[in-house]
Amino acid sequence: MQNLILANLLTEPIGVAHYVVVSAFMFTCGVLCMATKRNVLGVLMGVELVLNAASINLIAFGSPFLRNDANSLGLDGQLMTLFVIVLAAAEAAVALAIALNFYNNHDSIDVDRADELLG
Repeated sequence: MQNLILANLLTEPIGVAHYVVVSAFMFTCGVLCMATKRNVLGVLMGVELVLNAASINLIAFGSPFLRNDANSLGLDGQLMTLFVIVLAAAEAAVALAIALNFYNNHDSIDVDRADELLG
């Protein structure tokens, strides 16, 4: 059954299912990166991968191949992706500022040393 699905994905023209597979792969890589990295910058890269996977899903599900509404412009996925990009940019700026401040105080950006921030 799985070989049949994979064979169909490899032989048919690129469609929504292909984007969903790429998005799922990117999401999995991002979650693994967030879970295994001890460096703050590695964790931030994992968060960016997860946000980019969400953007690919929004674009794929907002594609004209899934819409049956003739009155819609079909920009729903693209507009939501713009919000995700703005959110990712703001998150990166704030997180890098926190990481630089943490490095100035502790001479390391190791995530395990962040327990000193309590209280």
